[in-house]
Amino acid sequence: MSLSLSTCWNSWKHHDGRPMVEEILGLGFDTIEISHGIRSSQLEGILAAREKYQFSISSVHNFLPMPVEVQTDSPDCYEFTSLRAADRDRATKLSRITIDWAAELGAPFVVVHTGRIRELKLTAPLQKMVTDGKFLSRAFVKKRLDAIQAREKVSEKYNSLILGCLGDLAAYAGKKGVRLGIENREHYEAAPLEREMISFFQTLNSPHAGYWHDFGHAQIKHNLGLLDHFQWLEKMSPLLIGCHIHDTRWPFRDHCPPFTGDTPLEKLVPLLPKTCATVFEMSPRTEAADIQKAAIAWNKLFNRK
Repeated sequence: MSLSLSTCWNSWKHHDGRPMVEEILGLGFDTIEISHGIRSSQLEGILAAREKYQFSISSVHNFLPMPVEVQTDSPDCYEFTSLRAADRDRATKLSRITIDWAAELGAPFVVVHTGRIRELKLTAPLQKMVTDGKFLSRAFVKKRLDAIQAREKVSEKYNSLILGCLGDLAAYAGKKGVRLGIENREHYEAAPLEREMISFFQTLNSPHAGYWHDFGHAQIKHNLGLLDHFQWLEKMSPLLIGCHIHDTRWPFRDHCPPFTGDTPLEKLVPLLPKTCATVFEMSPRTEAADIQKAAIAWNKLFNRK
């Protein structure tokens, strides 16, 4: 599959989906991810552009379209980890709509955020200690251990809530010819946690769901000393179906163009399966010329076209 560019880079500045697509195609991409934050009013233009230009769609990101009751781009507006059944039901309904759109657009994957444990506030204090120059101090190590212990106490309850939603969703996706990509997140409050993912997928037990690796999110946790990025990606490679590619500048500035930060892409990318979808997920602040430069370097270095 060709290198893809996510619409998260430019969807905010286009009321019509057609010029949004045309801008990405103009950078030399022939494959696009339709990301979160897309309004219903933009979908008509996307469909018109698809008919005219016959570009490929690598993936669709939950939720598509953006819920009418949500005023700003917020892919975590409804979560499968919510303790409110109504919110989980809304997340499930919106996910079904996203799967329908993925099938309509010919996208093989729907990228899914499964949720966070909102009662915990673990990541921000750790990040503040790092930015304050206290990384690996005795106080930081204690704070990190406390976070791990707090997270362990509640994992099972929240993972069960997610699995209660995803079982039916994965089956529905399979009927539509779509697979769910469960994305790793940058927060230590995220569920499932990396340590839990293998057993999570074993319990889910669906051929219609796989792992979606976000390079920036993993690197942020690596920079917090919460995982080893290389070992994690190597471990999950058999379950990997797609990835979001962006670089991270120490310690936590992600969504930068590849090869402009500290993520060791030359070491990590060879771990990706050949069939893995590869999607540039760039910050809206990124200049078009920097995206083009990164794409040329990526394709030359990894021979992925």
